[in-house]
Amino acid sequence: MESIRVLIPTDFSVQAEYAFILVNNIAKKTNCEIHFLHVLNVPETVSIDAEGNIQTCGEIDINYVQSQKEIAERKIAELKERYGEHISGHITAGKVKDSIVNYAEQNNFQLIAIGTKGAWGLKESISGTLAQMLARSASIPVLSLMCDRSDLEINNIVLVHNFSESKKQDFFLLHKLIAVFNPKLHLLQISTHKKDDKQTILNNMKMFASLNDIDNYDTHILEDTDVEKGVIHFNQMKNMDIVCIGTHGKGGFLHSSATEKLINHMFKPILSFHLK
Repeated sequence: MESIRVLIPTDFSVQAEYAFILVNNIAKKTNCEIHFLHVLNVPETVSIDAEGNIQTCGEIDINYVQSQKEIAERKIAELKERYGEHISGHITAGKVKDSIVNYAEQNNFQLIAIGTKGAWGLKESISGTLAQMLARSASIPVLSLMCDRSDLEINNIVLVHNFSESKKQDFFLLHKLIAVFNPKLHLLQISTHKKDDKQTILNNMKMFASLNDIDNYDTHILEDTDVEKGVIHFNQMKNMDIVCIGTHGKGGFLHSSATEKLINHMFKPILSFHLK
């Protein structure tokens, strides 16, 4: 069976451990290649080559960078001792978000899994979270979570979408989860306008399912004030295990998409993907 290449960004916090636990639970059902990546948050003038050698323009003390790299290497060695030698660990340098995205895309990873503390209020408006920025920027799916999901059983997945966009999407991961866990898939559209034609939405759902090779599913239309509130209310009624939602990657300063808001606010694993 084809393995899933998973990249877990780590700052060696408990949130990164949550991400590993969730991915490891998935790995019990299907082959997963699990890689940890730690980014030394240094200026762009500092780089680390494939052999682990540090280059710097001289403004940054190379001995300081070397000491930080050695600390990270010891912590990665501890991860391998704790989780097993099959775990791979890598260190790179640069801006954290850009380094993760570049590393994942250049090395053909199929999933980024990341734990997050979430964000609310002013912090969310101004700086947001790394998980939200990865969902916005990475071309590959991002699986984010805010708490320990070691007891998670994947029985229900909700796919939130505007089904007027009936295009074929890259659902490699979604199909993999369906194949190994056999969950019930719920297609959900949040209707924010009372004038929405429900039958048209249902027809669009059927077309979308056919285009994306989705066979076993339930359909749901929920009226609410916005997508985030609708997904949260739907989960309160149906208790989903994973929320799958697409993004156009258009968030920015003082604005975030419904996907990013869910990543920051919802205590459920969020699988986000870029819409075509």
